[in-house]
Amino acid sequence: MLALFAFLPILATLILMMVFNWPAKRCLLLSWALALVFGVLFWKIDITALLAGSLYGVLSSFDVLIIIVGAILVMNTLKISGATSAINRGFMNICPDKRVQACIIGFSFCSFIEAAAGFGTPAALAGPLLVCLGFPPMAAAMITLCFDSAAVSFGAVGTPVTSALNSLGMADNAVFVSQFSFWTALPHAIVSVILPLLILMMTTKIFSKDKSFKPALQAAPFALFTGLSFAIPLLITAIFIGYEFASLIAALLSIAATVIAAKVGFLVPKQTWDFGDSSQWDKDCLATSEVAPMKESKMSLLLAWIPYLLIAVILVITRIPQLGIKSLLTGGAPFVIQINNLLGFEHLDWSLKWAYLPGTFFILVSLITNGLHKMDKEMVKCSWADTFKQVSGAALALIFGLALVEVMKYKNDLGTSMLDEMANALSMVGEKLFVVIAPFIGVLGAFVSGSATVSMNLFSNLQFHTATVLGLPPVFILSMQCVGAAVGNMICINNAVAASATIGTTGREGKLIKINIIPVLIYTLITIVIFYIALALGIYPVS
Repeated sequence: MLALFAFLPILATLILMMVFNWPAKRCLLLSWALALVFGVLFWKIDITALLAGSLYGVLSSFDVLIIIVGAILVMNTLKISGATSAINRGFMNICPDKRVQACIIGFSFCSFIEAAAGFGTPAALAGPLLVCLGFPPMAAAMITLCFDSAAVSFGAVGTPVTSALNSLGMADNAVFVSQFSFWTALPHAIVSVILPLLILMMTTKIFSKDKSFKPALQAAPFALFTGLSFAIPLLITAIFIGYEFASLIAALLSIAATVIAAKVGFLVPKQTWDFGDSSQWDKDCLATSEVAPMKESKMSLLLAWIPYLLIAVILVITRIPQLGIKSLLTGGAPFVIQINNLLGFEHLDWSLKWAYLPGTFFILVSLITNGLHKMDKEMVKCSWADTFKQVSGAALALIFGLALVEVMKYKNDLGTSMLDEMANALSMVGEKLFVVIAPFIGVLGAFVSGSATVSMNLFSNLQFHTATVLGLPPVFILSMQCVGAAVGNMICINNAVAASATIGTTGREGKLIKINIIPVLIYTLITIVIFYIALALGIYPVS
């Protein structure tokens, strides 16, 4: 019976979002309130202790919120200054073949935007560009949503992973972080090799005049090269440099490799292919509403890319221990804000390493960009206003989500928490079946919440506890959760709505999600097979 009450706050969130279309912020507020009531009534935890835990969760959300604000501010600053338009213009002149454009812009560029900004921005930026290049609107929506997956776990400079580590209290456990990074990167690296080809095959089969896989297979060498150009640096960076940079470095190298290859004709199909005349496209492929044309800009490509290059340089410099900057920024006041024994509870020690957060550097680069791109006061004001407007909903969802997690993991005098009860109940399915279930929990979290980060906040502790009860390596299960949360981006309701709105296919979100379920299942099943093989071979992480 206790397990049922433990599950109810999460079930309430899922039902209210999926059945009644409530926004995440309202659902999570109600779920948090339910968890408080159940914690007092059934777990006999003092209300003051639960409120202290909730406050700890709220404070813990500041790390992620600063990253979100900074990432979206960079995106809006570049959009308003004209830099985004200049970057898009640069992509337009690379290669006329639509299969090659889908690989470069849909996969490599989308992955880079995910790595730098995340939170649904890739499809909103790259989708309209593909439409301008002559892609059917529905095809552009599908391509950008499906390709916004491999980079997500380490997106926004590793925000989903950072959020999970903070929630678990494992951020300072170097061995756990290293293992978590590797086992999250491995499935992404393996699947991303074939992902461009898979999505090209879906594109030509669904949206081409001939409804055939043949055009995609003709471009298979370039598609596989695109996947490899991302997969190899992703894995190497995750192992040897750090998860924060994995998607960022991999995407930058992938853009460079694919653009150069397309320019010199390396592995590019001999016969140029496109979607044909728009008058012959199926009605379902067309836009349902008018979309404002992309703002023109005469800014040079170098000037447009400088902010992203600055971000990459600053992040690398501050993350290399040998330079001494990392120890300075994380060593204490004034660069670290700390509160020990929150509200008098000894186990609640909170700290904010504000000077070390990627979001702080994002904001700094945005301010530098204001001057570099000669933005006037009105443009700067607009970039900040748009940012806070976009962040507000996500911020409330994140705050209540983390408060909910802290309440659910709070142990009573008997040493039992709601998460313990949930883990014990889930463990009844057995370890073999739970390996199948684990990534789909991540997918579900992203689907209903609209964010891989929120999915990690909601379910990381549950996955960790269940793995412990079942005797499975927690790192394995947590990595499957993280990959699943990334894959869920393909069918995430919020992303589908945002992409459809920017591309002009509003009203067809349901069809888009149905199409994208195919790559979600393939991606997730390959992930499950990878971990089954690791378990069968007895390959267990050190931690």
